Amino acid sequence: MNIDAIEILKWIGIVLVAGFVGYFGRYLAMFIIDRMQKKKLHPPRTPEPPRESPPSPEIQLEETRLKLEKKKAKAEAKRLKKAGKK
Repeated sequence: MNIDAIEILKWIGIVLVAGFVGYFGRYLAMFIIDRMQKKKLHPPRTPEPPRESPPSPEIQLEETRLKLEKKKAKAEAKRLKKAGKK
């Protein structure tokens, strides 16, 4: 039974390389599984809907005019009520 030292070193090298590949292969697989689970738990964010543009100046003027008319009507009603009490 004649075993060379080179043959022994070759098999030791093969075992070390296999262990290295096995360990880091498992590590890589666990890393990939974690990433997949995180994606499943936290899906990507959906884009926000576009914001409405501010109303045009004509619309703003009309809204302001309506508010002023409402205030005038309210003031007139108060004045008439006060005049009715006298």
